[in-house]
Amino acid sequence: MKIDDSLKVGSNEMELVDFRILKQEEDKVYEGIYGVNVSKVREIIKMPQLTELPGTPEFIEGIFDLRSVVIPVVNLAKWMKITEPDGIEANKRVIITEFNNILIGFVVHEAKRIRRISWADIEPASFVSGSEALDGSKITGVTKIEDDNVLLILDLESVVQDLGLYEPETGSIPKEQDTFSGLALVLDDSSTARKIVKDALENMGFDVVEALDGQEGLDKLDELYEIYGDKIEEHLKIIVSDIEMPKIDGYHFASSVKKDGRFNNIPIVFNSSISDHFGQDRGKEAGGEAYLVKFKSGEFYDEVARVVRAYMK
Repeated sequence: MKIDDSLKVGSNEMELVDFRILKQEEDKVYEGIYGVNVSKVREIIKMPQLTELPGTPEFIEGIFDLRSVVIPVVNLAKWMKITEPDGIEANKRVIITEFNNILIGFVVHEAKRIRRISWADIEPASFVSGSEALDGSKITGVTKIEDDNVLLILDLESVVQDLGLYEPETGSIPKEQDTFSGLALVLDDSSTARKIVKDALENMGFDVVEALDGQEGLDKLDELYEIYGDKIEEHLKIIVSDIEMPKIDGYHFASSVKKDGRFNNIPIVFNSSISDHFGQDRGKEAGGEAYLVKFKSGEFYDEVARVVRAYMK
């Protein structure tokens, strides 16, 4: 299935904050180029006065008060276990992020610019090999920029979960919850997030088909149609999709599905770490029946059950 390029939800692009982490190795300084989705960035500020927290790892610099909200601050360079060059204090910035309904600050050595990049130009994280500083599991994608440089898109949710600052609320299916049958299609480029959603849906009674991104999701739908034909809606009961994915993002995947007469009656639930209202509005515009912020098992079960029941009537 081909993606429809003329979609109301906009072009298949994302905006990234381009930031740098410098690494000192003997007499040389190396520059790492990273990016984070603008949708997850609340603001970028100069280094504030921090209050240290006794007994915490060295990469947690401390906390500070931002307009009556206490925010923890993580030094990415220290977390990566790299040696910071001298004389960079003046350029340091704190990127205040908001995702999964939490606020966390990340210290970077320089915030350069906003980049607008097509998802089609972003390669999946499977192309990233591990390194001492940062293993591939913390990268969601890579893209080439000017001068043949490569920008790594950092999976901040994975970093935060690794640090113990956030943990998804998984759990068994509520006793009062109905169980279902049939297929569920799950799209997420994060293997960890995909497993959480898969386990939840299997607990509800569904058999799960997995896809790593929007393009693979469209391909999986074509494969299912080859098997079930016009009766596909009797078998595929729900699609649960992430938003941020290489090749084709969740919004454009959903828009293409809703424009295809073979699949437009299959409900779509977005499951994303993006927790702003704009993301929810775009999800509705793209054709999603619900928008969930990762991950609370009770809310997930309730919304998926509600949507599936509505389409069974």
